[in-house]
Amino acid sequence: MILPIVAYGDSVLRKVGVEINKDYPQLDKLISDMFETMEKSKGVGLAAPQINKAIRLFVVDSNKMYEEDAKPEGIREVFINAKMIDELGKEWIYEEGCLSIPTIREDVSRQEKIKIEYYDQSFKKQTKEFTGLTARVVQHEYDHIEGKLFIDRIKPLKRTLLKGKLEKISKGLVDVDYKMKFPKKA
Repeated sequence: MILPIVAYGDSVLRKVGVEINKDYPQLDKLISDMFETMEKSKGVGLAAPQINKAIRLFVVDSNKMYEEDAKPEGIREVFINAKMIDELGKEWIYEEGCLSIPTIREDVSRQEKIKIEYYDQSFKKQTKEFTGLTARVVQHEYDHIEGKLFIDRIKPLKRTLLKGKLEKISKGLVDVDYKMKFPKKA
């Protein structure tokens, strides 16, 4: 089932997600719905706060960010109760966007390698390292479960210049081709 994505301005996007256990109601269906919603929205990641659930859950499919013949480190993975262990390497800038903040893309600086601990969909504990674009997507989604948005990582002047656009997004004055929930829609 395609779920509506919560737009910028909704307080759920600023909440730190709470941990869940394997008995969380209809967890497999929720994960399936999140992947379906992410794919329909043409995203590469989706965090539970973006579908109005303040829990520590996100999904990633970074495969489409890589060339078909390259066979690199793209993943399709579920992250439950994730904890960032380390962010390593040189910082690099890359233009990011967010399904909750449509039409805005900005350069964000992140480190090139991460080490993260989480539970997979079977609630098996994982500790993995990711690099490059996959690391960036995981960092972006991890920020969501920590109540942070990618615009928090840009320079204050740029954020100030985006205020009008962000206000329009929160009011639903934006053209998107996926279901959204706008906090200030009249």
